[in-house]
Amino acid sequence: VQLQASGGGLVQAGGSLRLSCAASGRTFSMHGVGWFRQAPGKEREFVAAITWSGGSTYYADSVKGRFTISRDNAKNTQYLQMNSLKPEDTGVYYCAADASSVYRLRNDIRNIDYWGKGTLVTVSS
Repeated sequence: VQLQASGGGLVQAGGSLRLSCAASGRTFSMHGVGWFRQAPGKEREFVAAITWSGGSTYYADSVKGRFTISRDNAKNTQYLQMNSLKPEDTGVYYCAADASSVYRLRNDIRNIDYWGKGTLVTVSS
């Protein structure tokens, strides 16, 4: 599975952005997928994940109620809708996929199967 994230940019606080992550590979629909972010000088952190079926979603406490993860298996694409953005949401956002569904996405970042190149999100105050 190869992943390509897009949709980042510069937005004012309170604004919205929608990130997309296009995947290649026939097994995309069998993988859990998720989003991570890395702010300057900080470690990469979990943002959100969704199971292969889309039936369950998981969020970091810092984005609950503001971000929504979704996927369209027919298009081999996952999305992250980000609303009410804050300056602390600034960072490089990475999409990821894992054959364990969401377990490693949520608990074992170092062993995740696939990563996309990041897309930069900058939220100005």
